[in-house]
Amino acid sequence: MTSLFETLADKPLADKMRPGHLTEVVGQDHLLAEDAPLARMIASGKMSSFILWGPPGCGKTTIARILAQEVNLHFESLSAVFSGVTDLRRVFQDAQNRRRLGKGTLLFVDEIHRFNRSQQDAFLPYVEDGTIILVGATTENPSFELNSALLSRCKVFVLNRLSDEALDIILQKAESLMQKALPLDGVGKSYLKKLADGDGRYFINLIESVYQYAAPDEILDQHALEKLLQKRLPNYDKDREGHYNLISALHKSLRGSDVDAGLYWLARMITAGEDVKYILRRLTRFASEDVGMADPGALVQAHAAWDAYERLGSPEGDLAVAGLVVYLATAPKSASVEKAWNAVRKTAEETATFMPPKHILNAPTRLMRDIGYAKGYQYDPDTKDGFSGQNYFPEGMARHTFYQPVERGYEREIRRRLTYWNDLRKKINKNEN
Repeated sequence: MTSLFETLADKPLADKMRPGHLTEVVGQDHLLAEDAPLARMIASGKMSSFILWGPPGCGKTTIARILAQEVNLHFESLSAVFSGVTDLRRVFQDAQNRRRLGKGTLLFVDEIHRFNRSQQDAFLPYVEDGTIILVGATTENPSFELNSALLSRCKVFVLNRLSDEALDIILQKAESLMQKALPLDGVGKSYLKKLADGDGRYFINLIESVYQYAAPDEILDQHALEKLLQKRLPNYDKDREGHYNLISALHKSLRGSDVDAGLYWLARMITAGEDVKYILRRLTRFASEDVGMADPGALVQAHAAWDAYERLGSPEGDLAVAGLVVYLATAPKSASVEKAWNAVRKTAEETATFMPPKHILNAPTRLMRDIGYAKGYQYDPDTKDGFSGQNYFPEGMARHTFYQPVERGYEREIRRRLTYWNDLRKKINKNEN
């Protein structure tokens, strides 16, 4: 029952603007349009459990609440952050009692990925027997954060961050509700949308702040808006998917030789508070893995940038990291060494008992000399071409070609040398035979 004080209280703008029907939810037409999955589910009258995966402020809670109304289910809401086993038992018991009276329950669990494995398992019997329709909301990739058993019983629907067009619709609705244009110029409105970063709830809160704190008849520009509003921190969790998405974007931008995109993703990570030493570890790996011998200087540059950052720290040392990103993005790329290493490791495991040929073994004792150690070994620098062409693979093992340099960067020169030595080896072997 609503109290007198609640009736008199001025509700927040976000509460006033909360959609009451699916058609009022913006930015998620791929799920809510007439022929889209959730709309079809409502039309069929057969609700099944599902997971809503999307960024903050895209409408997950609102969609779940409206769905419960549309199909006449009791709406029960839990937050995995503040709930435990006792809360789950209570909800399941209430749902069972409701079911005996002919009323179904839609259980909305916000931040469902925060529940541990055993807590997630607790949902399974109640989802399977229809006691509850589970709607879980998560900002994290369900493939990594949810039990496979729970995922197998739930569909996953992906929600989008709100586009500028969707935010414009929200702004128009707010202005209509407030019966007053938002006191911002065009640039100020664009900046407000930029601050929101696709988060509808945060956007509404920003709009409300502007209405509350702007002086009467004042039209704010971007500079005035920056003073009025506190800058939002980037949405970034260093131990979750955002962390891996951004380092993947940086890595692949460098691999694709897109220096500007590489600098952009580096800036995104640093401004979000990423450990720069982690970035440097990944860039050093990139220097050896993706640039490799196409530019041996890449690894030297990685070490130099790391050393400079260790000495300077942020923000001065950030420039050294940016310079390394530029170097790696513009360097020729080759994975020849990595491919050779993967292949040679496999062969080494298969031939682990093979002995080296005796002629390349040292012979410090008479016995070793008597059985052929070091016999016939040629010291390559003393030969005519500085190349003996002798066999260095195990006896009884055919010669393998593991390393195959590409025709790029420094590896072009390496390839030329290897071709020369290979031709010379064939010539020497032919003459010996």
